[in-house]
Amino acid sequence: MADLIEITDLYDPRIEVYRDIRERDLVGRAGLFVAEGKVVVEKLVDSGLHHPLSLLITGKRADALQHVISRLADNVPVYVAAQHVIDAIAGFPLHRGILAIGRRTEVPTADGLLSAYGERATVLVLAGIANHDNMGGIFRNAAAFGVNAVLLDSDCCDPLYRKAIRVSVGATLLVPFAQMARHQDPVDLLEHHGFDPVALSPAGACTLKDWRPRSRTAVLLGAEGPGLSAAHIERAHSVQIAMSAGFDSLNVATTSGIVLHHISVFGAKGSEAPGKPRGFAAV
Repeated sequence: MADLIEITDLYDPRIEVYRDIRERDLVGRAGLFVAEGKVVVEKLVDSGLHHPLSLLITGKRADALQHVISRLADNVPVYVAAQHVIDAIAGFPLHRGILAIGRRTEVPTADGLLSAYGERATVLVLAGIANHDNMGGIFRNAAAFGVNAVLLDSDCCDPLYRKAIRVSVGATLLVPFAQMARHQDPVDLLEHHGFDPVALSPAGACTLKDWRPRSRTAVLLGAEGPGLSAAHIERAHSVQIAMSAGFDSLNVATTSGIVLHHISVFGAKGSEAPGKPRGFAAV
């Protein structure tokens, strides 16, 4: 089990990567990310898609985290500091008292990710999802309903941004994802890999209750407001969620949960059931 390394100096170079977290959220961390809180850090330690580089915890949390610390590789340091020291390092009151720095074990391509699945798979394709709360909520739903992978266009925010990870309750560390190239056509890509593209739109040609998923289904979701492009909707099977008269808008994360539940219910009745993603764990 890793030894606990006491930190008393705010400017100790070993914990430099934890300094002024909020400011660094704005400029990125050169491929690294921050996991915050016990549940999220547990998922990071158990994830097959990412690995922890270090932990920074308050002394009072050490005993409660022994089951997590014991699963760390010997070369992963665990830094321990008083609450006021951690607050000063992070730049804000860190009530959870638990931080970790992580890195992705690999960065798959969209082609490579879609090629990894057999006859049954469900993927999400996100276009222009720039809100970290929505991104986190979508990934949480993806993990809950066994989505195999998430593809992001180049206008999406980073699922490994600290807030997105926190809102997802660690699900962004469990569900495989890849970013498409800026000029990559998602519908062409999906059809090339044998996925049935389904676009969610208030003007969809059929309602969700009348739609049945195929064995390899890709659900396309656009940002609130602009939604998906007309070209993508026209080339996919367009589906709408029926709502009360005079209202046709849902939060995109809510939409993802409704659609994925529909897929889990109707897919579970036969050969249509989507498989579990690699690294899946209950959220």
